[in-house]
Amino acid sequence: MTEISAQVPDWTREYKKPFSWNPSRSLLASLRAYQRHKSRNSVAAKIGCLWAVLRHRLWSVVTGADIPLNTRIGGGLMMPHPNGIVIHPDCSIGPNCLIFQQVTLGSRNGGVPRIGGHVDFGAGAKVLGAISIGAHAVIGANAVVLQDVPPQASAVGIPARIIAHTDSNT
Repeated sequence: MTEISAQVPDWTREYKKPFSWNPSRSLLASLRAYQRHKSRNSVAAKIGCLWAVLRHRLWSVVTGADIPLNTRIGGGLMMPHPNGIVIHPDCSIGPNCLIFQQVTLGSRNGGVPRIGGHVDFGAGAKVLGAISIGAHAVIGANAVVLQDVPPQASAVGIPARIIAHTDSNT
């Protein structure tokens, strides 16, 4: 089994074949297009931004996800079932993360989470506040995380408690 990098984005995880039905990857493509065009200053870039905004609105409705256009998301994000995903616009997400349905990355007391690379979020997980989730961490399904999670650890339960991450390759 190949180790997934926490630093180098694997852009193939976001690749969408033209005209294929893949709402989550289409949503991500609209986010990437908006951010790419927003960094340029030309008439074509302004038209590209407008087109990306329209695509983003369409795919947000189709997927039921609330991911703002300016969210800092590292490459290689996977959302197999994007329904109900909510991400605060100030949240930063590292490369090669996996987010299942109904996950919330939100604010609490004015702070937002910082997510490291290759973090896996189980369905229904809630990560709230000015906390840090380390690289290669796993957030269990329906966990409510209100404290920092160290690298290569798992957080489970309500409220989440940190447990040692076991590697199945050893």
